[in-house]
Amino acid sequence: MERGSDKHNPRLDDQQKHETEGLIRGGGTTHAEEWKQPEAMPASGEESLRSYPPGHEPGVPEGITQRGVDVRSDLAKWLSDAHWPASKEELIRHAERVDAPDQVSDLLESLPERRYANVAEMAKALGLGVEKRRW
Repeated sequence: MERGSDKHNPRLDDQQKHETEGLIRGGGTTHAEEWKQPEAMPASGEESLRSYPPGHEPGVPEGITQRGVDVRSDLAKWLSDAHWPASKEELIRHAERVDAPDQVSDLLESLPERRYANVAEMAKALGLGVEKRRW
């Protein structure tokens, strides 16, 4: 039996044949993972059609702004492994231990003195807004 390649074993040859079959037959890519696909360029003027009023951007829950979402995400990223409930001083020490950025440390310094049960309580104390629940 004749194989297509002298450099590979039959299993690798079959795998390569399978991977390129879509290109040969359909003229398209065979990648199943989206991250391997190139992103399409937006059509000219498409960005201007998508204008949202401030505070109503897609992915932002009602009751909180995009900035509030971003700041809260940063806080959660650096404080997710803190021991809760925690005081302001405990959170500041934890941020120093994990080498959190200055922006996070500055926010923690501006917190009122009390114990916080989670990041949402901290966000509320910082005036970042709290999303409204939908029922």
